[in-house]
Amino acid sequence: MEKHCMDSQVKGVSTGTTILAAIFDGGVVIGSDSRASIGGEYVSSKTINKVIQVHDRIFCCMAGSLADAQAVTKAAKFHLSFHSVQMESPPLVIAAASVLKELCYKNKEELQAGFITAGWDMKKGPQVYVVALGGMLVRQPVTIGGSGSTFIYGYVDAKYKPSMTKEECLQFATNALALAMGRDNVSGGVANLVVITETGVEHVVVPGDKLPRFHDE
Repeated sequence: MEKHCMDSQVKGVSTGTTILAAIFDGGVVIGSDSRASIGGEYVSSKTINKVIQVHDRIFCCMAGSLADAQAVTKAAKFHLSFHSVQMESPPLVIAAASVLKELCYKNKEELQAGFITAGWDMKKGPQVYVVALGGMLVRQPVTIGGSGSTFIYGYVDAKYKPSMTKEECLQFATNALALAMGRDNVSGGVANLVVITETGVEHVVVPGDKLPRFHDE
């Protein structure tokens, strides 16, 4: 009976993912894996897009409960659209991050989701912000998140340079995601990457069989 009761307990929300963002000379790269899992045991989707566009040159990556994250990003899109109409200009990246922060903080007892916000604006250029679980907001030049991030802190610390070119930053992000996906059983699929600069937005998708390999599998 005791074993039956323990087995029937509701499991916690799985937060399996790998997300990252990094600033390079003139822009920013934001990306993630594409695997969604239930309880870390069942892969429900291999091709989910975790890089969400909240405005023209502002994107965010989500980690944690997928339902919570999608609800927050949907609300953030509405707030930023209304804000841009009021101000008659595109919103700043910090404004988008602040909207996510407020939504997460005001609902911190109900939500289980965190975000990386990255983008480019006329005032401060390329920027990366972290909105942690509970609503903490921090600006960083490079950041990683999700369960797969625990495997790549050393790589990111050793290889990241703020003065990288666009091509170097794309390779850095691809390598980091490949390393995490190779070790973390709840990260996988393809690498979805977005490059954001003053001139526009570029989407890059690296299929799983084209990702670099660093060990025998």
